Amino acid sequence: MRLLFVWFFASMTSLTAQTAAAVPTPAPQLAQEPRVARALAWLERNADWVTDQHIRITETPAPPFEEAQRGLLLKKLLEETGMKCRSDELGNVVCERGGAGRGRRDAKDVVLLSAHLDTVFPRETNVRVRKERGRLLAPGISDNSSGLAALVAVARAVQEAKIRTRGTIVFAANVGEEGEGNLRGMRKLVETYRGRLRAVIAVDGASSEHITNMGLASRRIEAAVEGPGGHSWADFGLPNPIHALGRGIARFVKVKVPESPRTSFNVGLIEGGTSVNSIPHHATIKVDLRSESDAELDRLENILREAMQTGIEEEMAAARERGAIHGGEDNLKLKVSVIGARPGGELPADSFLLEAVRSADRYVGQRSRLERSSTDANIPLSQGIPAIALGSGGQGGAAHSLNEWYDPSGREIGLKRILLTLLAAAGVEE
Repeated sequence: MRLLFVWFFASMTSLTAQTAAAVPTPAPQLAQEPRVARALAWLERNADWVTDQHIRITETPAPPFEEAQRGLLLKKLLEETGMKCRSDELGNVVCERGGAGRGRRDAKDVVLLSAHLDTVFPRETNVRVRKERGRLLAPGISDNSSGLAALVAVARAVQEAKIRTRGTIVFAANVGEEGEGNLRGMRKLVETYRGRLRAVIAVDGASSEHITNMGLASRRIEAAVEGPGGHSWADFGLPNPIHALGRGIARFVKVKVPESPRTSFNVGLIEGGTSVNSIPHHATIKVDLRSESDAELDRLENILREAMQTGIEEEMAAARERGAIHGGEDNLKLKVSVIGARPGGELPADSFLLEAVRSADRYVGQRSRLERSSTDANIPLSQGIPAIALGSGGQGGAAHSLNEWYDPSGREIGLKRILLTLLAAAGVEE
């Protein structure tokens, strides 16, 4: 009987500890902790410093697959807080801040706070920041220089206040979020900390009034066509790869998509040819498919493949009618490839992480909307790891355009929200 009581008491103690660990400390209670209060005050006092770093980051180019220069700057800024940082083989900048539970490699003790380094703009883009009527203007100023500035600011505040956490916090500036980066940086981070991740918070873009708790699945498809090529006059009638793709596009865009699950498609890029008076040897298109349903993505991909094949057949038939086909070397060759696939996922409504950010919202005096989007949070969400994406605070607009802007007014609200959510997830030691 005594052994049964001891077992029951030990089991209940363990269950109580697990339950306590799963329930985040409310933000108002966290904010009363002296060290946390100092960190919040630091964010208030250092708004100008944060803006200065934001500008430095923006003016350091980070084209797709060329994030190294900006990565070096982020490593420097994060190391200046006193943390030891490293760059992994992909170029992710990773800084581990150990908690009271460090060393327990079997425990889910890691909370990852990340912001992506890359922009959508090529290297030759002018990224000099202009100031107009309180706004900062430059390509990438909002997406995602503002997120990187928030990452640095929160890391600095935690370090300056000497906050002790139960869990390990990993601050990471990751590569490969945009376009064909295919979330490769976050995939690597999740692989590195597999089995230890308690939560992931990705900071992406401006605003502080949304919570991205649902990952939007997407698929990027490339269709490439090879042909004989030739002169536009002398070889008129030969099958033309661009014409074939055009026929396929015209057929594909007639597809009907449902309102629910919400689904979209976009032919975003078409390339090919060498001159206006040449029949091209080669042409490609790149297509973006997005849906709240994996089954709908599968359907769209199949329709796209069929449309491209039909486009080839129609162009070949037209060439035969013109008497321009003389042998197999005049045939068109089609290759359709998946060049990117982002899995979807969703954070349960009763997740401790959702409660943590909602508590932070109440503390800063706002109410946030839940959103579905395609962000770095897709990767952990797809694997059942609690994850959200949050804005960096302030306001921004015209993302992915040369007219992109950011207004730092109210940035501190977003920074406090990120800080309190991070600390609630990691746990604070008194």
